[in-house]
Amino acid sequence: MIGILGGTFDPIHLGHLRLAEEVREALALEQVRFVPAFQPPHRRMPMASAAHRLAMVRQAVQDNPHFMVDTREYTRGGASWMVDTCASLRGEQGERPLVLMMGMDAFNGFTRWRAWEQILGLVHLAIATRPGARAEDEAAELLAERSCPPAQLASAAVGRIVEVPITALDISATHIRELSACGRSTRYLLPKPVQEYLTEHSLY
Repeated sequence: MIGILGGTFDPIHLGHLRLAEEVREALALEQVRFVPAFQPPHRRMPMASAAHRLAMVRQAVQDNPHFMVDTREYTRGGASWMVDTCASLRGEQGERPLVLMMGMDAFNGFTRWRAWEQILGLVHLAIATRPGARAEDEAAELLAERSCPPAQLASAAVGRIVEVPITALDISATHIRELSACGRSTRYLLPKPVQEYLTEHSLY
């Protein structure tokens, strides 16, 4: 199985990396593909350019043999719709199970994503859960319908949802940008190569 972690990554930080590592380990994924959005469709434009964000993701994952950067949204340009990314990956990977990772906050908005039902026809979902996080409203109903234990995920091609408890790391890209803008340290929030990249290019 292959994991997919999409995001703005403005910038990528240790919370993203730890989520990917814990979900990869829990589900015995062969690899995790980090997919930086060129232009997130549901939020304001990122502060860092797509080229800078892609470069930071490369820096962040370079020392993990299970992680790789997937540039298809960057190459495609325009608004980065996850349904297009999942369809593209499905076309490449054939019958190999694909697992789209997200946090509970993102999952609670999943039924408002473009073509979310089509996404579930292309991949499984892995919901990384931290203490106190829970599915709400339509997301809770969807989880009840499609939830399965991690050990059973590979037995179906698509459409299952699994919850994976992960370490609670209260790190946000917004906070990192705010610290950088004030000239304060971002040490221990970012991988060292990403921190050095931010300094070198005077981002945020």
